[in-house]
Amino acid sequence: MKAYLVLFLLGLAQLPLPAPAFAQAARRASPPQPQRPGPDTAGVRRLLARAQELRATDAAQATKLSYQALALARQQHDARGEGEARLAISIGLRRQSQFEPARTYALQAQRLFQSRADSRGQGKAWLQLSLIHMLQGNPAPALAAALKGLPLAEKAGDAQTVTRLEANLGDIYYSMGNYAEALAVLRVVLKRGERSGDKQVVLTALNGLGNSYEQLRKWPQALAYYQRALALSRELGDTSGEIGNETSLAQVHGMLGHQAEALAHGLRARQLVQATHDDYNLPLVQLMLAQAYLLAQQPDSALALAHQSLTLSKQARSKDNIRKAADILARAYALRRNFEQAYRYRNLHMAYNDSLSGEDTQRRTSALRYEYELDRKQAQINLLTKTRELQAQTAARQRMQLYGLLAGLLGVVLLAALLLRNIFLKLRTNRRLREKNVEIAAHRDTLDRTLTELKTTQAQLVQREKMASLGELTAGVAHEIQNPLNFVTNFSDLSVELAAELEMELAKEPLTVGGKHTIDQLLQELTQNQSKIHEHGHRADLIVKRMLEHSSSSNGEPQVTDLNALVEDSLRLAYHGWRAKEKNFTAVLISDLDPGMLPLRVVPQDLSRVLLNLLTNAFYAVAEKSRQLGETYRPEVCVQTRRTASTVQILVRDNGNGIPAGVQAKVFQPFFTTKPPGEGTGLGLSLSYDIVTKEHGGSMEVESEEGKYSQFRISLPVSVNEMAQQI
Repeated sequence: MKAYLVLFLLGLAQLPLPAPAFAQAARRASPPQPQRPGPDTAGVRRLLARAQELRATDAAQATKLSYQALALARQQHDARGEGEARLAISIGLRRQSQFEPARTYALQAQRLFQSRADSRGQGKAWLQLSLIHMLQGNPAPALAAALKGLPLAEKAGDAQTVTRLEANLGDIYYSMGNYAEALAVLRVVLKRGERSGDKQVVLTALNGLGNSYEQLRKWPQALAYYQRALALSRELGDTSGEIGNETSLAQVHGMLGHQAEALAHGLRARQLVQATHDDYNLPLVQLMLAQAYLLAQQPDSALALAHQSLTLSKQARSKDNIRKAADILARAYALRRNFEQAYRYRNLHMAYNDSLSGEDTQRRTSALRYEYELDRKQAQINLLTKTRELQAQTAARQRMQLYGLLAGLLGVVLLAALLLRNIFLKLRTNRRLREKNVEIAAHRDTLDRTLTELKTTQAQLVQREKMASLGELTAGVAHEIQNPLNFVTNFSDLSVELAAELEMELAKEPLTVGGKHTIDQLLQELTQNQSKIHEHGHRADLIVKRMLEHSSSSNGEPQVTDLNALVEDSLRLAYHGWRAKEKNFTAVLISDLDPGMLPLRVVPQDLSRVLLNLLTNAFYAVAEKSRQLGETYRPEVCVQTRRTASTVQILVRDNGNGIPAGVQAKVFQPFFTTKPPGEGTGLGLSLSYDIVTKEHGGSMEVESEEGKYSQFRISLPVSVNEMAQQI
């Protein structure tokens, strides 16, 4: 793919002429000054600028305009314009593959620039000569020309030409198989081009890097650089560059066995060549298409294209293209089993391959590099000689520097005085800072005391919330215990009456059969009454025990607990506790308890407090909505228990007013409440959340729709027993 890189190097030399030439024309076009008039070079510059615009699309017309510029420059005795015109003619002829006359005009331009001691112009001329030799497949003279132009461009400070010459050196190293050296040079060129914004240089470096990686068979890197180069060519409107990149992509896809992609890129390249009516790139495109057809096992199409490319390449004396065409023809004839022709073209391929990369070429390259290094050393010696001549002048300057040093010393004294003043000011500032630190420490201590008081107040509020919960529990228990106590009282009174009747019957003498039957009946009823008294007394005892359990301080020890019974008791206690506050309150209670619920190790007192808190909030919500809607509203409070594979869930749901969506995320925060002032501390849900999450390792979530319902979900892990044992 070497020739594709050269395509873009050719474009580097086609940018506008340096600013000084056009500036000179502008100066001559300015109003006349009192000096000797010079030739009017504006016409020459206009013709050259127009030729440069047409060079990429119509090389023949561009060359014609360059000839006109040359004639005008010679007529006006404009030596600089003549050199630039000859250089432009060389570029145009090279674009038309007329390499010999192109080389002649480039040499003439170089001699003109040399006679004027124009280092910048000489650097550009040597760049063109190097490109022409590369297109003809002669890397040794190409390297020689590049090495001659490089120091001249460096001397002139022409960074653009230096970068392009270095890019051409990378191409030369590539063409000779020294891919590591080519990569090193081209990476530097790419960075310089990106830093300076020279997109033509960037394009050249991208193509060179893609070519080198292709030869190293690093296909992903090669494809990446070619694709970047193709996009940049389209951005610049560089049809020649676009053709080269399409051809390169066809080549890489062909090597990877991607037949469709290879043919697509090759056909696109041929369309671009046909659209430009320029045969300059046609041999390369035909080679890549032939390669793609050969990959697709279509040797006839490959042979036709390769023969056409070989003919055009021989006319242009492009050794690299001849070598590639011979290789494709050899393989295509072998595929058709025409081994005589295959052998013939294989020998041709080997001959040109040896010519391009033989040992003689390598030796000549090394010799040229040594000569270049020797010239650089000689330049250093000349520089040292000039340095000695300047030493005398340096001594005089040193005397002046001594005077300056004395003046500087005086300045140092003044600076020291200023520094002493600054030190004094800093000491005073530090003293003030220490005083401020003492004040800050005092404020910090005050804030610490305030924080301690706040924590104490918070603890008192938490205890108050617990006592309020205990009061609600006590009210519910009192209502619960009232019923069995009424039974005990009634059956006790009835037993007294039965005992009196029994005494009267026993006082009768003699006992009749009917009297004995009456006595037996009274004894039986008395026994039943005593049984009822015992039953309801035991019930009252259980209620009192539960009340004590709920009201006692939790020791944090988990116990095996019937979760369904705990939920049922909490629902009943919360309901009766709320009715103790509001006598006329009624609600539909729904218990949906999982019959398969197994006993669970929890802290029953704490979990009961959580349930009482949630249920009390639920009764509050439905009571508020009942007061708003009246008899049309049917309050409902539902509790559910569920067991899944990994959790045990308790759900408390009401059909009250719900919780606004904007505050649902805050309901578990301490001191946050949606109740009116004085009706809640905002600690109930916060304490409940801590009990569920921290004490039992579970989670607590709220789901609500304002005006419709609220639901709290408690999820306890099945492994809560293990967690409870660790608490």
